[in-house]
Amino acid sequence: MSLKVCIAEDNYFLVKTIKEKLSFFDDISVKFHANNGAELIGKLEENHNIDVILMDIQMPVMNGIKATELVKNRYPHIKVIMLTVVDDDDCVFKSIKAGANGYLLKEIDAENLHKSIIEVTEGGAPMTPSIALKTLNLLRDPSLSTTETDEVDDIKLTKRETEILIQLSKGLNYNEISDNLIISPSTVRKHIENIYKKLQVHSKMEAVMIAQKKNLI
Repeated sequence: MSLKVCIAEDNYFLVKTIKEKLSFFDDISVKFHANNGAELIGKLEENHNIDVILMDIQMPVMNGIKATELVKNRYPHIKVIMLTVVDDDDCVFKSIKAGANGYLLKEIDAENLHKSIIEVTEGGAPMTPSIALKTLNLLRDPSLSTTETDEVDDIKLTKRETEILIQLSKGLNYNEISDNLIISPSTVRKHIENIYKKLQVHSKMEAVMIAQKKNLI
């Protein structure tokens, strides 16, 4: 069964390059391409049977960070990988906060792009190594605070929610967590939904980031 991918990118040459990279793999089909975030949202309204979006950040009309936030609110089942040339801290942090599931730089080769798409559909968070390093540095930087994270000072997590967050922080997926804690994957999913609500977040990466920052785990 092939994974359904769409591309949000305003540079026609780069769209062509990405399509060429993915054309080597039978298990991925590119369903459509949008020139900006607003066009992407419009196309998803017609067809949101999509597994993964490869999202540029700097696009006219609506940028990729805003588009990611909207996609995650409306279609939480769709995985979003930022595929961009932008690697500054602010964009990385805002993308994670918007709910991005991965962050790759555009020079990535075909094989690693393919591997990352598979990885994200299996619950992973693919990142270009230099971006992963930035994310760790963001986590370690105590001055990195936003109004939203300040609102969650008096969070009360249950013992089970804390256990699940610790497992998430080790990079485990729902099935692995359910095996480890001897509960069903749907129970894990329910707990994670509660954790997201309490921490006011949209992604595993962001939940772990805030929980560590608040010393909850």
